[in-house]
Amino acid sequence: MRSQTLVPTGSTILAQAPCRADLAGGTIDLWPLYLFHPSALTLNFAVNIQTTCRVTPLKGTAIHLRSLDTIREESFKDFADLHSRKKFRLPISARLLQFFAPKEGVLVETDSESPAGAGISGSSALMIATTAALARFTNRHLTLEQMRVIAQNIEAQIIEVPTGCQDYYPALYGGVSAIHLNADGIYREAIPIVPDEIESRFVLAYTGAPRKSGINNWEVFKSHINGDRRVFRNFERIAAIAHSMHQALVASDWDGVARLLREEWKFRRSNAPGITTPLIDKLIAAAGKNGGKAAKVCGAGGGGCVIFLVEKGSASRVATAIGDAGARVLPLQVARDGLRLPPI
Repeated sequence: MRSQTLVPTGSTILAQAPCRADLAGGTIDLWPLYLFHPSALTLNFAVNIQTTCRVTPLKGTAIHLRSLDTIREESFKDFADLHSRKKFRLPISARLLQFFAPKEGVLVETDSESPAGAGISGSSALMIATTAALARFTNRHLTLEQMRVIAQNIEAQIIEVPTGCQDYYPALYGGVSAIHLNADGIYREAIPIVPDEIESRFVLAYTGAPRKSGINNWEVFKSHINGDRRVFRNFERIAAIAHSMHQALVASDWDGVARLLREEWKFRRSNAPGITTPLIDKLIAAAGKNGGKAAKVCGAGGGGCVIFLVEKGSASRVATAIGDAGARVLPLQVARDGLRLPPI
């Protein structure tokens, strides 16, 4: 592919979407688990760790895919060639292109600031950015909710296990969210918290060990569906914790948020083996000695990122301690906006 000359025939479409850190109610957002726990919800906030998709129309019919962060490329002579394939080096771009079926040549370039397997929904955010860019490229006028459904369903096809819905809302809207999971539908509530309050009280760190969220979630999902009463009771408690944390966040009751975050992690780590690791336990202990009040893994666990709630004013001290303990501290800024796509 590098030897070929790509000739653009129009303007590039650029879309960006942020990642997220989850606070409570994760995994219960997998359909149909939330239907067994009435009025379930999940809580998260968007972080300014961005994913990007650039779509450029090209002369001819060839389709070229390029991932800047993973340094991978893939090409097809035309859409029929891409449509006939089953395996891809860059499945997010390829599967979404199969769905949107462009009628001309195109270059799709993706990039992500998230470490691989970080548990902060880098793949889901990239799904949203790529969905939005390709919808614009193919003149599909989609609502944000339609984008969420397409991205979620195609990501399930890629990872071949059920996907939850919570990861797509921070990518679409930014800010702090409560995602309500009801029998009559899913809707997002924006929680009015000043971003500085989040940024001064939380630290985000990458363990250096990628995890596969679909695998951990699938094991828990199967246990729940198969009638494991212990897992069911844990999810009942996780759902109740999410409700209480929602109230605490709205009231800016940070001591209550810390207590509930500790409780949520206690129940979550008991759902399946491998959700925590010796390094994660070490990091949480190190934070606790330096002003950390609570912590939990982001996403399904087994590696990836850990989010720490700390005493106000101690974020720098906690960051140093967990860095010394073997983690890589990531910049934590609340993404004020979600999906960014230039106006038509």
